[in-house]
Amino acid sequence: MVSLPLYDKNGKSSGKIELKDEVLGLKLNPSVVHTALVWKMAGERQGTSSTKTRGEVRGGGKKPWKQKGTGRARAGSIRSPLWRGGGVIFGPKPRDYSKGLPKKARVLAIDMAVIDKIRSGSVKVIEDFSIAQPKTKMFSAVIDGLGVDNALLVFDGAGANEKKAAANIEKIKLVSSKNLSVFDILKYGTLVLDKSAVSNLEERFQKNK
Repeated sequence: MVSLPLYDKNGKSSGKIELKDEVLGLKLNPSVVHTALVWKMAGERQGTSSTKTRGEVRGGGKKPWKQKGTGRARAGSIRSPLWRGGGVIFGPKPRDYSKGLPKKARVLAIDMAVIDKIRSGSVKVIEDFSIAQPKTKMFSAVIDGLGVDNALLVFDGAGANEKKAAANIEKIKLVSSKNLSVFDILKYGTLVLDKSAVSNLEERFQKNK
């Protein structure tokens, strides 16, 4: 059996929580995780960069001077890319950077990233994290008790108080197990789960195995 350290709200050890051995039986494939990470980051790119071509720049409809006889180079428009204030050659245009990735591949990559965290000992389970009021100070005390300062909190039992209080803590992000992403798992050093999240993830691993 694979065990994860279990802590109470004050950061004191309260035993261990057991996981079934088959949960960690998934073979890790870095290329799958990398592909999912690229897919996630590409989908978040805005793609709003835009420049004007010579046909879109205002003015320049009249030929600056006659074709021959002036001693100067031929010119057809003052909005030529060769002129100051002219258009841009092959400049960026609005585009969609998103890529396609099958749902099974996305789910598999998340499972692999979580299992890698478990194998490296970067996962903690908290028994109780509820706070009476939506105050950052109260939630920070719970986090400080766990001894983490850069963590992804996967709390399926989180209420409005916990979500609001966690929003202002630097280097801490609170999500549910349904909203996990490869980017968040790799970004944060420690994965902190509540008991509900552990049960849901374990069930998911077995289903997708």
